[in-house]
Amino acid sequence: MTTTTQTPSPVKASGRAPRSNLTAGQLKTWHNLALLVGSFVLSGVLFLLIWMAGEDPFYEVVERTGKLTVYFNWGAWLALSAVLYLVSVWAVARAVEGPRQATNRFVTGLVTSAFVIAMIPLLSLILTLVVNGFEGITSAGFFTNDAATRGSRGALHAIVGTLLITATTTIIAVPIGIFTAIYLVEYGNGNWLSKALNFFVDVMTGIPSIVAGLFSFALFMLITQSTGGDTTKVNMGFAGAIALLVLMIPTVVRSAEEMIRLVPHDLREASYALGVPKWRTIAKIVLPTCLAGLVTGVLLAIARVIGETAPLMVAAGMSIYMNWNLFSGVMSALPTFVFQQWKFGTDEGEMLAWGGALVLLLIVVLLNVIGRLVSQFFSPKGDR
Repeated sequence: MTTTTQTPSPVKASGRAPRSNLTAGQLKTWHNLALLVGSFVLSGVLFLLIWMAGEDPFYEVVERTGKLTVYFNWGAWLALSAVLYLVSVWAVARAVEGPRQATNRFVTGLVTSAFVIAMIPLLSLILTLVVNGFEGITSAGFFTNDAATRGSRGALHAIVGTLLITATTTIIAVPIGIFTAIYLVEYGNGNWLSKALNFFVDVMTGIPSIVAGLFSFALFMLITQSTGGDTTKVNMGFAGAIALLVLMIPTVVRSAEEMIRLVPHDLREASYALGVPKWRTIAKIVLPTCLAGLVTGVLLAIARVIGETAPLMVAAGMSIYMNWNLFSGVMSALPTFVFQQWKFGTDEGEMLAWGGALVLLLIVVLLNVIGRLVSQFFSPKGDR
């Protein structure tokens, strides 16, 4: 007869079983926050000691503008804080949780810190534009007068020029870009023409913007000379639109091509099986299916070219007067307006320049928001 001896489980005096190694020690959320705050404080103290040891001033009030300028290296402070946080969180996690969790927390903190550091320039740019540009857009006559109006100069002529030039560019570029993308996806099939189009689209994607402006200027100079016109009046709004057209077409082609390729081939095959011709399949099946992506790509392409300065300076020129005619006379846009006002070097000019930059940023943000809304509205129901 055999007897089974059962080893009693180790139980502490409290009556509770010991925790496993997986849950033995874990850092709480407030631990990470405390380490983060401590890293910022320690980094700030180190920079304060360095400043006290030196002779450089910590701040200065500009006499001309009366603005306070603080001489503090925010970027270096944040970078040092991130390094201190990563080292401290790794050391504490290794002591409490073990090397495996310490490595996990270190990598997580590294990725998060990289994201935050990458967002700092963008947030700093937005904050700077809002702070410095708010005075400009709220000044009297900014949205109602042009820059030639004495006493209450504004940016109406630049806003109108931006809208006219960009609208003209969009009207021409969108059909060309989408039709080119349709050919590359639906009809090209790797033939010599599709390969040539792909090559030139790639080349145009990387072309410098100033080259587009020079191309447009030279084109209209040749047209003016051949027709016997005045070569001193080559700069016009339409020339600026053609310069932006060179930059916008490849962006529209690439975005539209990717969206059309995402349409499942099963939809095309089902349409062909019903006897629907190819052109009608494209018009009724392919394009409606990828409409959200096409519209979003077009809006992003507009946002990409609306802030170009160099091609408009060369092709459209700069002016302080209102001009509604795309085909006659120099036409200013917001990018050239900002450059022109900043070049004056006066307090009013700087105020108007910051205001124009803020308006340009708001237009770009608005286009991106509209693109998001359009994408959600036109996307298939299952993807909403």
